[in-house]
Amino acid sequence: MTRDITPAGWSATGAVDEAFAEVRASFDRFCLAAGIEALGTMMEADVTAACGPRHGRDAARRAHRWGRTRGRIGFHGGKIEVERPRVRGVDGREVTIPSWETAAQEDWLGRWAMNLMLINVSTRRFGRAVRLPEGDVPAPPGSGISKSAASRRFVALSAARLADFMATDLSALDLLVVQIDGLHLGDDLVLVAAIGVDGEGNKHPLALVEGATENAATVQALLDNLVSRGLDPTVPRLFIADGAKALSKAIRRTFGSAAAIQRCQIHKARNIMERLPKEHHAATRRVLRQAWELDDADKAEKLIRNLARRLDQQWPGVAASILEGLDEILTVVRLKLPKELRRSLACTNIAENMMGTIRRVTRNIKRWRDAGMALRWVAAGMIEANKGFRRLKAHKQLSVLRAALQARQNRMKINPVAHVTRAA
Repeated sequence: MTRDITPAGWSATGAVDEAFAEVRASFDRFCLAAGIEALGTMMEADVTAACGPRHGRDAARRAHRWGRTRGRIGFHGGKIEVERPRVRGVDGREVTIPSWETAAQEDWLGRWAMNLMLINVSTRRFGRAVRLPEGDVPAPPGSGISKSAASRRFVALSAARLADFMATDLSALDLLVVQIDGLHLGDDLVLVAAIGVDGEGNKHPLALVEGATENAATVQALLDNLVSRGLDPTVPRLFIADGAKALSKAIRRTFGSAAAIQRCQIHKARNIMERLPKEHHAATRRVLRQAWELDDADKAEKLIRNLARRLDQQWPGVAASILEGLDEILTVVRLKLPKELRRSLACTNIAENMMGTIRRVTRNIKRWRDAGMALRWVAAGMIEANKGFRRLKAHKQLSVLRAALQARQNRMKINPVAHVTRAA
């Protein structure tokens, strides 16, 4: 049995008191009434500041009251009508009311529409996802919850966020790691994204560019954008890529031939397994895993070369694939990083997790009309993914990576020929 804890002397006067009496029936209505009453109090305070007390005779006042009118503001995903006062100056011109201007200009509707669409609420169901005072009764025209209105607000806000995202200053970020990965959205549309990890282990979505294929020109455009926004190309960093030659080529062109590049070991193993008969998968995967777990890079390289030699007679193409980019596959081993940190940085899992969020956000899209639409949606997905990012598990070991990268850069300056020979 529930006990009534409402005070006996409760006086239900005013819009808030009346709404509170029905709070069990509609908490939204209570919030709406409380918000409107608070806004009304703020507007009356602004009017009094401009016109003086009502019925006053202040000769120095700069404006006077001019009746009331109705206007629309955003609330809970839709628009509601609110009565507001009007004020005119001594010259007869309309005077704006600061509190009303703030309420009317605040883009609550845009943010509401964007949040709903990012959790896969379609524009056709947008009206059912918001709770205006009418409840399930269809809202009148102009309420701002039609599919067209929701779509327009999403386009406007996502375009603004894309512009801000691509213009963010990167000079203050102490980035140690940059991961680059591509997302194929169609036969002739590829988006290449970059995500960074700073010295504290925090992850940062960095940039996004579109292209017809994941080629050197597309990746170069991405890297040029990063540099133009403050990413210092002289600072040693670890670049992690999925293995496309275009990525390595563009990275070395921008950050120097001595740039440390780690090819994703997961992508490498997957590509090898796809070309081998199933009965050879377990043994091949075991050798690769054993090589990648070794602390000695020379022993790891020898183990992989022996694997390629055994496969060369029956599957020469697979053997060549194993040896292709071998040095970049073992970069984290050559840097002598701790095993826990190597596991985090030997693959593009950070970027892949972000891509998973992007795929979830965009799963309702059946047709990509153009690259602009793709950029807006994917950037929104990257921003959404950023909300759930956690620090790198091995973030306490990043100081080891910093020291190893600096030592490697110093060695390459002293003996650049050895690096060129190894990379070749």
